[in-house]
Amino acid sequence: MKKILFLMIAFPLLFISCKKEDTCPYSESAATATAAERTSLAAQVSTITPTPIEHSSGVFYTISSPGTGASPSVCSNVTARYTGSLMSNGSVFDATPAGSPGINFTLGQLIVGWQKVLPLLKAGGRITLYIPPSLGYGNRDVTGGQPPSVIIPANSYLKFEIELVNVQ
Repeated sequence: MKKILFLMIAFPLLFISCKKEDTCPYSESAATATAAERTSLAAQVSTITPTPIEHSSGVFYTISSPGTGASPSVCSNVTARYTGSLMSNGSVFDATPAGSPGINFTLGQLIVGWQKVLPLLKAGGRITLYIPPSLGYGNRDVTGGQPPSVIIPANSYLKFEIELVNVQ
């Protein structure tokens, strides 16, 4: 009887102690764009063909190729090639170098606009994102370069053309 009781207690403890720990520090953001941002962005993308789709978060997007590999989660390591530009004047503020195999990121480290919509793609897919300020860099200037200068003004609407090269 004691052996059976011991096994009944020890057996579950053995499996609990072997449980793999989740080490991802990221969780899905509940952030969404304001009604004013959604209205403004909808007006800005209304002339684009094909008409971008509005995600429930307020990001608009167009998938040109869905891909065929794995889809990312907020904890996935992704490799992407991209170009980021300001919707106000089209100026490019960041891009992967031409011919580059892509840049590696953990999706949870990126702006919320990417986190919300990139999971709609699979590895090998291509998407264009139109991101409102609250899901991008918000109400703060982003500076860079030497000497430092503003490369993304506060409250900017952003456009990203992204190729999701790989998902791990």
